[in-house]
Amino acid sequence: ALLASGSDAFLSPGAARLPSAARGLASASARPFPRRAAAGGGLQTPLSLTAKEGGRRADGIKAPVSMKPKEEDEDNYSTPAPSEMTGAIPPKWHLDKPPVERPNIPVVFEDVCMAGQRIRGKVKYTACVKNPELSEITGCDIYFKHEYKQFTGSFKERGARNALMSLDPKQKEVGVIAASAGNHALGLAYHGKLLGIPVTVIMPQTAPLTKINKCRKLGANVVLFGAHIGEAKDHALSDPKFQGLQYINGYDDPAIVSGAGTIGLEILEQIPDVDAVIVPVGGAGLIAGISLAVKSIAPDVQVIGVEPERCASYTEALRCGGPSGVEVAPTLADGLAVPTVGPHAFEVARHFVDSVHLTSEKQVALAVLRLVEHEKAVVEGGGAAGLAALLPGGSLYMDERLVGKKVVVPLCGGNIDITILGRVIERGLAADRRLVKMYITVSDRPGGLSLLTSLIARTGASIWDISHERAWLHESVDQVRNGVTVELTGPEHLEELVEALEAEGYPVELPPEDAVEGNTKVAPGFSGYREKVTPEWSSD
Repeated sequence: ALLASGSDAFLSPGAARLPSAARGLASASARPFPRRAAAGGGLQTPLSLTAKEGGRRADGIKAPVSMKPKEEDEDNYSTPAPSEMTGAIPPKWHLDKPPVERPNIPVVFEDVCMAGQRIRGKVKYTACVKNPELSEITGCDIYFKHEYKQFTGSFKERGARNALMSLDPKQKEVGVIAASAGNHALGLAYHGKLLGIPVTVIMPQTAPLTKINKCRKLGANVVLFGAHIGEAKDHALSDPKFQGLQYINGYDDPAIVSGAGTIGLEILEQIPDVDAVIVPVGGAGLIAGISLAVKSIAPDVQVIGVEPERCASYTEALRCGGPSGVEVAPTLADGLAVPTVGPHAFEVARHFVDSVHLTSEKQVALAVLRLVEHEKAVVEGGGAAGLAALLPGGSLYMDERLVGKKVVVPLCGGNIDITILGRVIERGLAADRRLVKMYITVSDRPGGLSLLTSLIARTGASIWDISHERAWLHESVDQVRNGVTVELTGPEHLEELVEALEAEGYPVELPPEDAVEGNTKVAPGFSGYREKVTPEWSSD
């Protein structure tokens, strides 16, 4: 089922047209689906999308269809002129395919299209650009969707704007409330200010101070409560003083899911022949919206999710047949650390997502580093999770579905604290073997350390840090163990340095390289699933 031409009958004066990828396309047959009511309102008129028979364009694509209230006479709606139709629709989206009955889900494609109409011109239409260097590294033509360049630094603005504009007039006067530690709170605060809607955000006391201050500067009523987002949410829903404010869930509200889906519409408009979209997964709102939009227009496109190993809530939901809580461990992808996926979002995503994979902390750190180096982009760990799975050692590296194909990766957010960014970059350098700590035993006599540092300098390595550890070497009192951290160009440079040290008689101890885990764990029920095997490292 696809949105029609954006006929003037459905556009208010001065309104912008819907994205061209969403115009001029429809299912040959789609059963009407009740529209979600706005807050405090009744059911809206159901929509019916039917293909109009008639003329064809020179390229053989059928004339577009109209979107109309179900009870109206079809003859009242005319087919747009061919000049209004998009010319970038690939053959695989042709309407000659048999119609597919839509599942009974809480968010439908028409909701995404209406969200696109509401937010158009008020939320950035972000670029989707190919990166040649990372395409070579990953083995696929990789395009990045720059959602981190939204005003508040993440894609959350889309859902926030759509949810606020969906409120009835009375609720807009009363205001809304949400629990969030970051991006959702910023999106609501910013667009609430623009629309004149009071916004209250309950933030855990552990929320970053910079995000708290930003929300306050944007005019939001910020309340600090609880040790984590769960306690903040409970407070927002239970405290009597917040009664009357409409709670907007940052990843499960249907309007939030619909707003996130507009990314899918833009992707198909910018890269019409895309083969796959790799989406980070936290509460599942983003992947639910994108998969709904993409699969409704181009069912052959793969939509693949990536979530952190330390908070695999979507994978757990698939195993249990529904949302189920998981234990959350600290992760670099903190924006994806949602212990339980949203029930509405999961119900949508499970119908359209092809597979979901896990990614390790090492891969996330490498992805952030690669984006800084090759995309010149500062992206938070959760926003880089899609790339993390595509890099060497990741769960999607050289996947047969993706090799040589056009793959879009949304870079979802860039709100990362400077101190955290520094740690992530250092971890990425360590994972890349460009920052290595080794232990070297040298003579504890004058000049012993000088000879060592001179040898290291001759190999082109740079000493990052060095420490003398006399007390821990028991074999000989005239020797000292040095912990030396060096900057290198990569694994080959490390081998060259170790060979030079050992050739001069220096005993070298290297900590075992982090296991490049198979990390090919896919949610049960999807093709290719197998248990992950982690290599065991011996003390030798």
